[in-house]
Amino acid sequence: MKRLFDLFASLVGLILLGWLIGVLAILVRRDSDGPGLFAQERVGLRGRTFVCYKLRTMHRATKSAASHETPAAAVTPLGRRLRAFKLDELPQLWNVLKGEMSFVGPRPCLPSQTVLIAERERRGVLEVRPGITGKAQVMGVDMSDPVRLAEIDATYVAERSFVGDLVLILRTVTGSGRGDRVAQ
Repeated sequence: MKRLFDLFASLVGLILLGWLIGVLAILVRRDSDGPGLFAQERVGLRGRTFVCYKLRTMHRATKSAASHETPAAAVTPLGRRLRAFKLDELPQLWNVLKGEMSFVGPRPCLPSQTVLIAERERRGVLEVRPGITGKAQVMGVDMSDPVRLAEIDATYVAERSFVGDLVLILRTVTGSGRGDRVAQ
């Protein structure tokens, strides 16, 4: 049921919001030098890597790093607004449609985040698709504490349900969760 929901909702989302993704990508290009979209290798289901798409929110010359390690000066003014409203995540609808991600699940990490990957593997978290949003993000826990993050991800995996996923999506969209510190 989850994959069917992901397929349907991502397809509808891309049809309805494809124009917005395009407009935002153009605005990103005008705001700062570089492409509108950002593609980065991430770790997904069963530890396999995939290319994750986002709207670019940082200056082009910024070194690739986890969001919690990125200096505030690296984020463009438009990028701050995109992150605040989670609009930079919209291109991940394509990742969901392709089956690389889900709407809800543990956020995909960088291959360089070896401690988090090991903790997730030990707890069975890598047996589910990563998500655009997840329990840890709604709770305000980011990748700066990999052990705590893996623990929360593991509780999501153990307790996941369709209704629970809908609640997490609603909390993400309405901003009623604490949110991660990436947008700040």
